[in-house]
Amino acid sequence: MELDITPWLNLVIRWLHFITGIAWIGSSFYFVWLDNHLEEPREKKKGMSGELWSVHGGGFYHKQKYAVAPEQMPEKLHWFKWEAYFTWMSGFALLAIIYYLGADIFLIDRSKMELAPWQAIGISLAFILGGWVVYDGLCRSPIGRNNKATGVIWFLLLTAAAYALTHIFSDRAAFIHVGAMAGTAMAANVFMVIIPNQKKVVAALTAGEAPDPRLGQIGKQRSLHNNYMTLPVLFLMISNHYPMTFSNPYSWLILAGIALVGVMVRHFFNLRHKGQSSPALVAAAIALLVVIAMFAADAEKAARPAPASGDVSFADVQAVIGKHCTSCHAARPSHESFDEAPGGVRLDDPALVVQYAPRILEQAVKSDIMPLGNETGMTDEERALIGKWIEDGAKR
Repeated sequence: MELDITPWLNLVIRWLHFITGIAWIGSSFYFVWLDNHLEEPREKKKGMSGELWSVHGGGFYHKQKYAVAPEQMPEKLHWFKWEAYFTWMSGFALLAIIYYLGADIFLIDRSKMELAPWQAIGISLAFILGGWVVYDGLCRSPIGRNNKATGVIWFLLLTAAAYALTHIFSDRAAFIHVGAMAGTAMAANVFMVIIPNQKKVVAALTAGEAPDPRLGQIGKQRSLHNNYMTLPVLFLMISNHYPMTFSNPYSWLILAGIALVGVMVRHFFNLRHKGQSSPALVAAAIALLVVIAMFAADAEKAARPAPASGDVSFADVQAVIGKHCTSCHAARPSHESFDEAPGGVRLDDPALVVQYAPRILEQAVKSDIMPLGNETGMTDEERALIGKWIEDGAKR
């Protein structure tokens, strides 16, 4: 019995990415919530800036925050870092397994740019690492002292990157890479700034010296940036399931709008945690989502191939599917990259073609994400033919 290790490796790493991502996001959200709920200490201690009483799971908790650090270092100090590190490492491993090892079918779209796998991987790494360099430089510049200005510029830079990536890579890969850029900036904030600054504070206290308060302020700023990037990155992680968001010429604008909604939602909760209310933010986010949905529908309709004329027989459709789809979607795929039908979807049986007609419509007619990378060269006329057959009832 032969075992194809690749899908299992994909499953294990994806599961790890999911688990560690939950842990990282959970701790990030919790500490921002905690910081926004701190109250003036009733019994003040030197250096203490706030405290909070809470109840959870049948127990009462008393949290105290120091503006810089306590006078003495406690014996045990809990660090929150491995959640971020493993989320990034597992995410990059997934990127390598899916988009680098499968660059020809998952990363490269030769209708946009004719690239060799090594060139596509090089561009991918340049965007991911270059994004961190630009973001970090922005934070360290004089502009970085203004959080709002920094956030707006970083948002515009990511939007520009989205525009460029959607004209270089396959549609799904472009969205995933924008997420990888933001996720790398978030993880690097922890690894390169927040944790090193905390270690400097600990070292100063251990040496009996007064730590630099600026170290904590910088760490808090980067943590706040991570907080606002979280929801857009979560959307990008699941975006490959929603082709209506990435399969039209204006996908980069749709992405920018959805990301902006995520930022607004996060800001609403941050304000609420401080005891402030802003229902206008919720209304604006809902209105923006409606506009995005309408814009995406219009863009999808405009990008869809012109309808086929006349009656379309099942035999005609079967011929197109046999030419472009069954090399992968068959009981025994002939495509070298697959040992079994991707997603368990088989199209080598007439009954299954009818059964999967709605998915074919979404993947190959309303969008052009199938065939992957369009390596078989499916034409707009062939897509329109399939679309007409489905609209007429998908009958055999």
